[in-house]
Amino acid sequence: MADPQPQAEVLTESVRVNSTEVEATLRGGELAWRPAGGGNGEGQERRLELESEVLGCRVDGRKLKFATFAASGGGNGKGGGGAANRRRGEVVVEMEDEDAAVRWGDAIRDRLASLGRPKRLLIIVNPYGGKRSGRSIFQNDVLPLIEAAGVLYTMQETKHRLHAQEIAHSLDLRKYDGIICVSGDGVMVEVVNGLLQREDWETAIKVPLGIIPAGTGNGMARSLLHASGEPFSISNAVFAIIRGHKRALDVTSVVQGNTRFFSVLMLTWGLVADVDIESEKYRWMGSARLEFYLLLRMLNLRRYNGRILFIPAPGYEDVGDPVEQTTNGVSTGIQEDGATDSNGETCGYVGPSIKEADRRWRSLNGPFVSVWFGNVPFASEDAMAAPKAEFADGYLDAAIIKDCPRWDVVGLVFQMKDGTYVNSPCVEYFKVKAIRMEPGLRVGSSTKGGIIDSDGEVIARGDDGSHSRAGDEPGHLMAYGPPIQLTVDQGLATIFSPR
Repeated sequence: MADPQPQAEVLTESVRVNSTEVEATLRGGELAWRPAGGGNGEGQERRLELESEVLGCRVDGRKLKFATFAASGGGNGKGGGGAANRRRGEVVVEMEDEDAAVRWGDAIRDRLASLGRPKRLLIIVNPYGGKRSGRSIFQNDVLPLIEAAGVLYTMQETKHRLHAQEIAHSLDLRKYDGIICVSGDGVMVEVVNGLLQREDWETAIKVPLGIIPAGTGNGMARSLLHASGEPFSISNAVFAIIRGHKRALDVTSVVQGNTRFFSVLMLTWGLVADVDIESEKYRWMGSARLEFYLLLRMLNLRRYNGRILFIPAPGYEDVGDPVEQTTNGVSTGIQEDGATDSNGETCGYVGPSIKEADRRWRSLNGPFVSVWFGNVPFASEDAMAAPKAEFADGYLDAAIIKDCPRWDVVGLVFQMKDGTYVNSPCVEYFKVKAIRMEPGLRVGSSTKGGIIDSDGEVIARGDDGSHSRAGDEPGHLMAYGPPIQLTVDQGLATIFSPR
């Protein structure tokens, strides 16, 4: 059995903190102090928590300068690393001499290093996403915090679609402790696909990923911060990465024939996909484009024929209707092995398979207004599409709005802000291990289908008057009409998380 780790030395010294004479103690992961001589009022002990309030510490002669990121007042030494109203600050501790400053500085750096924070990061910036603010967000919001934390970094901007995927596919991963995306959700998805196309995918996919919101939807960043009770902000997302906490993240294989794509956020068909993709013409409006186009779409609500087959999670076995089983289970028409990636090359990872014992398929028939499969709670900053979704439970949350009156749909959309829309009788909400989606034509049309959108990118489109074939147009990875299957691989990826 390994020897237990020695307890960190407790340091106590008479110092000056922000020009006030105090008695300071460094114990474990906390710096505490009280004015020399005690007394009432201002004699109350004050503290600074290294893990949750400190970016970094540097020695400047006799002074220790703590760069802090704490709740209002925390950076001034009141302690308590609450998430609300965090702001950058500085606490200056003046020691009796330079030797003492060096001794304390070394002890503090050792304790910060023991927290497992990342030391070297690759930061991928998408300068074209959202309001084209990725570059300014990196310079003004990201860089000051990571430099204060002493994190080394390499920054690379994306030049074209799938550039992040190419970067991740060829990257020397030994150089970095994580890959950070200053972007919307799409760049992170590209990185995941690039890592899983590598020959060393089993090692590559374990590299922690981070997301700093700089796009239109920002659903992943919103979900991570919300799950930890953190306010949604760029600076909180950056600090979560600096702190180095991680969580597992499910990855979904999206397959049609020989074509495979990996998703970490969601797949939609119907209303949400129509709004997400068709509103691109209003991208200059930022996230407001989604609400604006939604109102336009309500004036001419579309419904889609089709069928959804699924393997329910435990507790949802009564949703839908049973599907007649063949001796080999449901014939899905999906090839399990040897699928290719979005560039037509054989993937390093071919995705999970479904055990025969788990093939208890059930089905729901259309028409549908919206079909949503989510891996995380939020679709965007202000839309909680899958309120019960968890990052690594091994299931997708299905939220299906069935055929229902237009004004009922309007009410559901407004309730999507807090997720209460799933309580409506118009919505089927359940968890699944695998899905087979069979998209059909728009109700009332003999030629037009819809849009299938995965993580903000069109993977199939049938609204051009005919069922498309995979690869007919740039970005259309799959065909609209033939079945598309989704299978979840539990906790395959790793992502930086506030806690």
